[in-house]
Amino acid sequence: MSPRLHTLIDRFGATGSLVCAVHCALLPLLLAAIPTLGVSAWLGDRFEMAFVLFASFIGIFSLVYGYRRHRHIRALGVLLAGLALLWTGLLYTPWHHGSLALHAAVMTLGGTLIGLAHLLNLRHVHDASCAH
Repeated sequence: MSPRLHTLIDRFGATGSLVCAVHCALLPLLLAAIPTLGVSAWLGDRFEMAFVLFASFIGIFSLVYGYRRHRHIRALGVLLAGLALLWTGLLYTPWHHGSLALHAAVMTLGGTLIGLAHLLNLRHVHDASCAH
């Protein structure tokens, strides 16, 4: 894969993950407005599952490639922590359907960590010590 394509994928993944984090942070504030705004499809379980799958696929693809090329484990570790939070927040029913504030906090932190992992990976792609 070309470094340019890898950079594009990381930027796409970082943007998507940070949008996910913003979505999760704003969700509690928007719940009261859902009926009047008509955005329930955007804030539902299917949208959330699609976003977690998207973040997982792009993150794993991009950061595993980055790790294989540069051998910097930090970005991959941050990604795995973020994915663990997202999947736990999505699948652990008491958080997902019980405590909305806890669910929003876990999902926001997970999305932020994934975005940070992509940014760390971008830094390694353009690192001066890179011989590739």
